[in-house]
Amino acid sequence: MDLYCAAGELAGITSLVDAFYSNMDDFPEARVIRSMHPDDLTEARKKLTYFLCGVLGGPRLYLEHYGGVDLPDFHRQFTIGTDERDAWMFCMQSAIAIQPYEASFKEYLLARLSIPAERIRLVNAIET
Repeated sequence: MDLYCAAGELAGITSLVDAFYSNMDDFPEARVIRSMHPDDLTEARKKLTYFLCGVLGGPRLYLEHYGGVDLPDFHRQFTIGTDERDAWMFCMQSAIAIQPYEASFKEYLLARLSIPAERIRLVNAIET
């Protein structure tokens, strides 16, 4: 399966990220993670879109524009426990659910994104 194509390429990933950040703004459960972001989400949206493009086998836009990324290291500046991880995953699960992806790809994507979400939580838990 070509994951990048299954996600709708750049336009489809942008739609997913837009839905994700809209959920973060709208869901009361996400207040704790929304407060970790600046008021203007333009750059956060761009970074997540570019990151997901690379993760899904598309162009490595994040690397081209921002260089390498170590997700756990970047997120050390925040307190991220189970509640924060779950809020992030809830926003992402809800965003994935409304995309026109095949059901199998939705399941795959959610499982794939749960891995770094948990890793970020674990690294943070070890250091706190």
